Amino acid sequence: MLVFLASRYPCYASDCGQVLPQSASPVPRGALEIRLYLRVMGILMKKIILSVAAVLAIGVGSAAAADLAKVYKKAPPPVAAFDPWDIAFGSAIMNDYIFRGVTQSNHKPSVAAYFEPRYNINKDLQLYIGTSFESISFANRAAAEVDVYGGIRPTFGAFAFDIGIWGYLYPGGNCADGNTTTGGVPGGGVCAVSAQTIFIANGNVMKKDVSFAEVYGKVIYTINDMFAIGGNEFYTPNFLNSGAWGNYASITGKFTAPSSTFGSSGIGMYVSGEFGRQWLGTSDRFYAVPAFPNGIPYASYNTWNAGIGFTYKVFTLDLRYSDTDLSYGNCNAFTSAFNGSGSTNLTPINPSGVGSNWCGVAGVAKLSADLTAMTNLK
Repeated sequence: MLVFLASRYPCYASDCGQVLPQSASPVPRGALEIRLYLRVMGILMKKIILSVAAVLAIGVGSAAAADLAKVYKKAPPPVAAFDPWDIAFGSAIMNDYIFRGVTQSNHKPSVAAYFEPRYNINKDLQLYIGTSFESISFANRAAAEVDVYGGIRPTFGAFAFDIGIWGYLYPGGNCADGNTTTGGVPGGGVCAVSAQTIFIANGNVMKKDVSFAEVYGKVIYTINDMFAIGGNEFYTPNFLNSGAWGNYASITGKFTAPSSTFGSSGIGMYVSGEFGRQWLGTSDRFYAVPAFPNGIPYASYNTWNAGIGFTYKVFTLDLRYSDTDLSYGNCNAFTSAFNGSGSTNLTPINPSGVGSNWCGVAGVAKLSADLTAMTNLK
């Protein structure tokens, strides 16, 4: 500081050449010198204060900027709360309603609808109940098939299971008899003589109520995005309320084409098939014939189907071939078809010789729409 003063301001006669002792303080003595000293000191202090303020401002500004960045940083999107409830529902129209190789609609068009509430305990365990409706054409003129069902669907890795109970209800039917009284009133064979009894000219008979229930288990193993195989098992102690037990087992396979097969159109495609066997026991006396007075031992049979399907959004068009190895005669004894005909289809359980094509080759075209509330109604 003294060097700076000496270089900028000349010394006075009284001070020039004077050397201050080391212990002396460089304090100016004259009034002018004091004023100059104070002026210079003020300038220096001002520079120092401004420098310190600038440093502090930079530090505080940087910290404030960092804090602002933290405050105004975009928050991550909220995680949607897990909703365990869902509802599946849909409808279908088809040219033939086939159940295990046997038509339920006399090879005529049928409509169907279903409603299925679901509760997901977690991503690998689902509980469900449901109901479905299908239009049918039975010998007892039942109004429709009404299904009620429920079960559990656990998943273990690539294995998806489905275990439950299924009830098949056929309300609105009447007893069907191949006999009439002398007055022309139907009944008197296995049904009561009544105007409500349905007369079947080919001699077949059917109970008023053919409702029954099955327990079932299904499994699907997903090999990869394109291939899956599966198995099904159904059992009932009273198939179609006939008194005969029934057991159905089948294997299934499905190939799903890559999503790029039809470009960006959104159309999907699959090919699937099933081979199954329906085992049947012996009916009760209602369906007895002379050779089997206590009930007929129904013929067990094999059934198979194969088809191709196309999907677009919620819609599926399924084109399928179906068949069984039941003969016309045994098919007639099993189905009590009201339009069975002929007299040459004789079998031990079908002594009338009437034959039915209800168990034969069928081509089925089915258009369906399937939705879930969580996916399609949001």
